[in-house]
Amino acid sequence: MILMEDITRLTVHELVDKLNNNELTSEEITKAYIDRINEKEKDINAFVTLTTDTSLEKAKEMDKKRQSNNDKFSGNTNLVGIPIGIKDNMCTTGVKTTCSSKMLENFVSPYNATVVDKVNNEGLISLGKLNMDEFAMGSSTEHSAMKITHNPWDLNKVPGGSSGGSAAAVASDMVPWALGSDTGGSIRQPASLCGVVGLKPTYGLVSRYGLVAFASSLDQIGPITKDVKDCAMLMNVIAGYDEKDSTSIDMPKVDYVSALKNDVKGLKIGIPKEFFGEGINAEVKEQLQKAIEIYKELGAEVEECSLDIAEYALATYYIVSCAEASSNLGRFDGIRYGHRTENFSDLNELFVNSRTEGFGDEVKRRIILGTYVLSSGYYDAYYKKAQKVRTFVKKEFDKCFAKYDVLLTPTSPIPAFDIGSKSDNPLEMYLADICTVSINIANLCAISIPAGVTSDNMPVGMQLIGNRFTEATLLNTAYTFEQKTNFRDKYKPSFRKEEK
Repeated sequence: MILMEDITRLTVHELVDKLNNNELTSEEITKAYIDRINEKEKDINAFVTLTTDTSLEKAKEMDKKRQSNNDKFSGNTNLVGIPIGIKDNMCTTGVKTTCSSKMLENFVSPYNATVVDKVNNEGLISLGKLNMDEFAMGSSTEHSAMKITHNPWDLNKVPGGSSGGSAAAVASDMVPWALGSDTGGSIRQPASLCGVVGLKPTYGLVSRYGLVAFASSLDQIGPITKDVKDCAMLMNVIAGYDEKDSTSIDMPKVDYVSALKNDVKGLKIGIPKEFFGEGINAEVKEQLQKAIEIYKELGAEVEECSLDIAEYALATYYIVSCAEASSNLGRFDGIRYGHRTENFSDLNELFVNSRTEGFGDEVKRRIILGTYVLSSGYYDAYYKKAQKVRTFVKKEFDKCFAKYDVLLTPTSPIPAFDIGSKSDNPLEMYLADICTVSINIANLCAISIPAGVTSDNMPVGMQLIGNRFTEATLLNTAYTFEQKTNFRDKYKPSFRKEEK
């Protein structure tokens, strides 16, 4: 008999092997994860909505499907009967999609997001919707109207954001993998702080249809997983053209699992010196320097380079993203859908009070900033100028990728910080995204993988940045490092908690 802890500790590709070899059933796997959720959710607060009441029945159906199609189930590419978690800004038929906001706390979507249809078509079993910063606006998952999610490595610390529920659920083994969304680092930064793998795909590679928009020109759905092979497997499921998404790119299908060669000999890696300057934690730098030396040992050609965009990228990101958020969230007015106040005497009060009650402070802050930069007299000074700088950032990356295959930087300038320590200082919180936002501005792909731990056993993430649609190269670069360092075999969350 395999213990619950042993089942939930396995990667997805290990679970698939055991399903194929009849060592486990989907029902046993799903039951193990439900038991794990029952044990750990009270400490982590990763879920907004649980669907475990229906997941066991679906697991039994998937077991029957496997038994009747034995000849089709070989290798580790068939995922029928594997559980998954879904960030709560992706529409799911019959299940609430709240975006962790009071504005949508009772919203049940009449349709599925394309990525949800894709995971359902693979026979994956949703265990529930995962907590996030409200409308994906935040870097700590403290800006959720539902609950504050805790980091499994230290329950006093944040898991990162906005996909903090997804990263914490994977790190605490409550789901084997999860879907997140990334507007300025919202997959990679929580993956870094929770010691898991997070990939932000190239803009247009994964359909955004059914993703509740924050900033439409920046948002991208991607995987958060226990290791790089699982990440490649989930990318095989969710990547691809979707006619429902006008920004979706029609391009040949890539098998990302086959791209994992465990070899980086001759790969050219650039180290942008500006990403290792002031503001980067000393222990983060130390772990990344060790990673750089490992790549050299593995035969990669590593060279310092210049990418002088950091001081522009953060301001550009917040102008563009807040402007788009202001536009996208205008639909939540208390009439068409969303929270509707009971306290109003005229139409103007209905609008104002519904939005005042429905949105949290961080969302209001960004709506106000976005409305300001789009307003008459300020559009040219701020928004138009930000779009010009965005083009400049893209060109600077293009210059680097003319010379290098991959760029290596920190994911987060600091390890996970204490819950509440930055809540009263929005500007300090925004600086947590300084290493990640430029990738979204330039519509590139990037992955965060664990590079080591600090002296107090908190994970440090390494960000690898690739040119547009070079996910195969990026995943192999991450995989080769992972195989050499074996992070998951050496470290795991301690769930420690100090009374304060």
